[in-house]
Amino acid sequence: MNFFNQVYSVVKRIPEGKVVTYGMVAQKLGTKDARKIGWALHANSDKDVPCHRVVNKAGKLADNFAFDGPVEQRRRLLAEGVVFLNSSHVDLKQSLAVEW
Repeated sequence: MNFFNQVYSVVKRIPEGKVVTYGMVAQKLGTKDARKIGWALHANSDKDVPCHRVVNKAGKLADNFAFDGPVEQRRRLLAEGVVFLNSSHVDLKQSLAVEW
């Protein structure tokens, strides 16, 4: 399985209504390079991979979300009940997936 497919496999395990950071996904895969996770998610074309559930370490939405940008990412997260601090940042205290 190539690296991007490994990323997608890990991201599919994030529970609905929760988010994780790029760094958390990287750690699960044994790398420290969170940017690689972003590259993989940006390249994703499979709508079954919930890449909208991955945010940066501050809870900020992805500027280059693969499926129509941060407005769509926010819409998908709100539909799942994710709590926001403002229009671009998720409340990580309430919405971060601790075990996944």
